Order: sequence, then structure tokens, then C-alpha cells
Amino acid sequence: MVKYCEKCDSRGGLEAIRLNEPYIYLCHYNIVDVAIPIIIDDKYIGAIMAGQVKLSDPNETKILEQIVTTSNKDLANKKLEDLKGYYEQLPLLSYEKVKELANMLSYLCNYLVEESIEKNLILQMYEKSLKSEVDSNALIGYPVKNIENVKKQISNAIIDSYIIEKSCDEGREVLVSTTLKPAIDYIYNNKSENISAENMANICHVSQGYFSRLFKKETGENFSIYLAKLKIEWAKNLLEETDMHVNEVSQELGFSESGYFIKIFKKYEGVTPSIYRKYFKKI
Repeated sequence: MVKYCEKCDSRGGLEAIRLNEPYIYLCHYNIVDVAIPIIIDDKYIGAIMAGQVKLSDPNETKILEQIVTTSNKDLANKKLEDLKGYYEQLPLLSYEKVKELANMLSYLCNYLVEESIEKNLILQMYEKSLKSEVDSNALIGYPVKNIENVKKQISNAIIDSYIIEKSCDEGREVLVSTTLKPAIDYIYNNKSENISAENMANICHVSQGYFSRLFKKETGENFSIYLAKLKIEWAKNLLEETDMHVNEVSQELGFSESGYFIKIFKKYEGVTPSIYRKYFKKI
């Protein structure tokens, strides 16, 4: 009978991947089983099998498919009689309860898979950073801080993949002063960070007052206005190219509060981010 159990698991898993959702079915002994597909990048990795329950209402079994049947009925009945005591001990659940549990397991599986992928990516990025030009000795004692930096790099890379390259380069070409170059590079390489003029002055190794005067001379705008306009341009790209929620766009671009982001966006574009996205999609 083991081969029939294996067939049930195999066919249940295949049906789950075909439907791309949990598949509830009857095994060859009319026991309820569930197959939950595990899919990564549209590739079927496997399935988690659960079940071994009976339906509290026998009539509900009519809506389930028995995916494997035994050709030797006499042998099947004999085995069932031998295992009758165990069969009677199987828990009884309603079909609705089985569906609820199947969906819960599916969500849990997806969460675990996504978390595993994210942690694996962070680990790879961390190992890569240790092999880079950064002195590995400087990282000793600061693993948490380094992982946070890796997360920021990943976030920035995701944003970069959606932001039009031309809009990223135009701002850099405006500047002539090499003194400001470290600040500009930092802004473009850390799009998800809430950046202040004071921090940028420190990066450029000048006083905040001198930095502010030089920045306005080079760009024609105050640092805060320049940065806000630049981030709004990036926000427009994300609103056009992704399905990110407005709150997510705000967070990815380093705004402290989504309400403030919406206010700044409307100030420069005349409409809220949501209205901008709707208008853009109609074009």
C-alpha cells in the first residue's frame, strides 16, 4: 500500500503546482490530504504534504477528488480492516476548517521561503562585502551595523532598477566643484536614507555654512530644496514603474513620514502621489 501513498503525494503535489494553490483531495483510503506547493521564481521546488483527517460530514467528500484508486479491492479492504482502529482515531474536521488550515499553512510556507531567500541574500552580500576593498578588520565587532548597511544596499539597488538612468545622471552633471562630489555621490548611492546638510558637510570635510553656500552657488538651490526635488523625481519613477504603495515609496526614499512625503510631492507636482499614478496610467 506504500506505493499508493507515494502516488497520492506525487499527484497531489503536481495538481497543487498546476493550480498554484493548496490542493485538498482524498487518498486511496478516503482520507483527506492537502498538498501545498513551494514555488520560487516560477520554479516548482516541491510541496508540503499535510492532512490525515476525515471530514465530519461524509457528504462533503463528494466535492473532493480521489486522485488514486486501488485495483485490488480485496487487498485494500483487508488492509483497511487491519488498520481500522487507527482509522477511527483520525480527527474529524469540517471541509471549511480544512480549507482554512490549508490556506494558513500556505501563507506560513510562503513567509518562511521569502524570509529564507532574504536572509540568504543578506548573507551573500555580507560575505561579498568582506572580500571587497573594505578592510575586514574594520568590520570586527560591528556585524549588526554591517548587515544594516547591506540591507540599505539591497534597498538602494531595488530602487535603482526602477529609476530612469537619465534622471540619475543629470543632477551630477550640473556640479563643477569637486568639493561637493562626495556629497552628491552619497545622495545617489543612498536613496533610502534621510540625509541632512550637516552630514553632507562632514562627508565633504567642510563646515555646514560653507557647504550650504557652495551648494547653492553650484546648483542655484538650497540643499534641502535640491534634495526634495530629486527625491520627488525618483518617487515619480517608482510610482510609474512599480506597484509600490505610497507609504512604501515614501519609506524607500527616506521620508520620515508618508504624510510629509505626500505634502512635498503635491508641493512640486500639484497633485498627490496616488492621483499622479492614476493620471500616468491613463496616458
